[in-house]
Amino acid sequence: MTLEELNQLPEDAALTLFRDCCAADAWARPMVEMRPFQSMESLHSAAHSLWSSLTEADWLAAFEAHPRIGDISSLRSKYASTEALASGEQSGAQSAPEEVLQRLKEDNEAYENKFGFIFIVCATGKSAQQMLTLLEARLPNSRETEIDIASAEQAKITHIRLDKLL
Repeated sequence: MTLEELNQLPEDAALTLFRDCCAADAWARPMVEMRPFQSMESLHSAAHSLWSSLTEADWLAAFEAHPRIGDISSLRSKYASTEALASGEQSGAQSAPEEVLQRLKEDNEAYENKFGFIFIVCATGKSAQQMLTLLEARLPNSRETEIDIASAEQAKITHIRLDKLL
């Protein structure tokens, strides 16, 4: 799809595509309204500006649309609508040793129990071991610190998905 095609989509179709990039309606709806974008730079600038203006509740809504790192079956079923854009994001977990996947699962559960949301990391290009190391390093953080880190990671994911979209 080209930027011009995105600009010309009906609102409901554009909203679906933006939600595939980031599930927070407080981000996706304004992105639809801000069209037409003149360039990829203006698209990314708008995405960044909107993301920075969101509330914690909006960020949590975006986090909810992600599968747990290492949960490959969840990627295949629950998030089928984002499959094309999310493909490759967790490829490092698909071929990981069983021990690493088990630790990812256990640490993800501990993380979610502690913070109230799943571990968010821009997994593109990272091995399962690297994701596990990041997860374990972030577990001791405060909730406030984790919201900030997860929000920044979500922003990276959103920008990667915007690039894949066009």
